Amino acid sequence: MLQATNIVKSYGELQVLKGIDLRVETGEVVSVVGASGAGKSTLLQILGTLDQPDGGTVEINGQNVFKLNSKSLASFRNQEIGFVFQFHNLLPEFTLFENICIPAYINGKNGKALADYASQLMKLLHIEHRRDHKPSELSGGELQRGAVARALINKPSLIFADEPSGNLDSVNADELHHLFFQLQKELNQTFIIVTHNQDLAEMTDRKIVIQDGRILG
Repeated sequence: MLQATNIVKSYGELQVLKGIDLRVETGEVVSVVGASGAGKSTLLQILGTLDQPDGGTVEINGQNVFKLNSKSLASFRNQEIGFVFQFHNLLPEFTLFENICIPAYINGKNGKALADYASQLMKLLHIEHRRDHKPSELSGGELQRGAVARALINKPSLIFADEPSGNLDSVNADELHHLFFQLQKELNQTFIIVTHNQDLAEMTDRKIVIQDGRILG
């Protein structure tokens, strides 16, 4: 599914990543933990093709992603990768349903098949009753579950989540965490999750610890 080899990244004289090797299999839920400044989010940005490494390779489903030109990489990212961040980033002028469908619209999809799949995801994530509500009318937990549905809409190979429950109370955070594993079970969905939440990290199939730009162990 994903193979990262000797990933290095610096910002000026600050070397953030110092040779990261990581392999993730299809259907795995992997957490990435470590102190602030250890390089977790930088690694996630690179693995998710939002940033380029200074050296090393990232292959997703056998595709060396940084060999692609910018247009092909953007298309690959839209189709193969989903993102969930600490803040939902739903667009306030659109309904929840429209927000969820936006990545598919960008990919040229529309019509009944898309609407049916969006409805299926909303039901799976317990937000189908909020279909026509705008973000200002939703709770924090509903907003974040909407962001998860949006990440899933193109049936991506991988979902990258960066502190996905960091802005939620404990009840909504716990519900979101359990939903990840429900999606793993029902959709065979692969997740790489950067988190400070130790409860979530201990639930995952594998916990990767980063310290000073390297993976421990």
